[in-house]
Parts: sequence; structure tokens; C-alpha cells
Amino acid sequence: FERVLVLFPDPWPKKRHHKRRLIQPAIAAELARVLVPGGILHLATDWPDYAEHMRAVLEGEPRLIDSADGWAERPAYRPRTRFEARGEGKGHPVFDLIYRRR
Repeated sequence: FERVLVLFPDPWPKKRHHKRRLIQPAIAAELARVLVPGGILHLATDWPDYAEHMRAVLEGEPRLIDSADGWAERPAYRPRTRFEARGEGKGHPVFDLIYRRR
């Protein structure tokens, strides 16, 4: 794949449910495997805790490079989802992460 977008996955906010979160080391490794060199992995969430979790997991994957050096601005190509609209309506900030495959 040249680009994979993971937009507003279920944050599973309760600590006992964190193991159910989509972004885990095994998934990060699989996403890195299927991306072409130079391919983009773009994630977005409106949960600060999940954003930090995703960032920590992706930083642990050696084939991925943080192309935004932290939180990215929302690119024009990313569609606005209803989950994003709902979060913004509640005053939640949106965190975009953009990684590039080595």
C-alpha cells in the first residue's frame, strides 16, 4: 500500500480494555510490512491518551519514521469523519500522526 489511514479507531478508554485497542505493536509491524518504502501511515484520534499510546507504539516500530516530528496538521486529503465532528463539538482536540515507511 502507498497510504493507510486509521481514522478515529475505538479508543477503549477504560484501562482494563486497553488490550483491545487496534494500535498495538503487532498491528504496527503488519502495517509497516504492507506499506511500500516511502508509504504513509496516517492516524487520527480525539483522545489524548490514545494519541500518546499510538505514538509510543509507532515509535517502537523501526520501519516507521515520524514524518511530522510529533503531531501533524490535518492534511487536506484527510476526510472529516462524523467521529471527528462529534469530538470537535465536545471541544476535543484532534491529534494527527503521520509516519513514513523507511
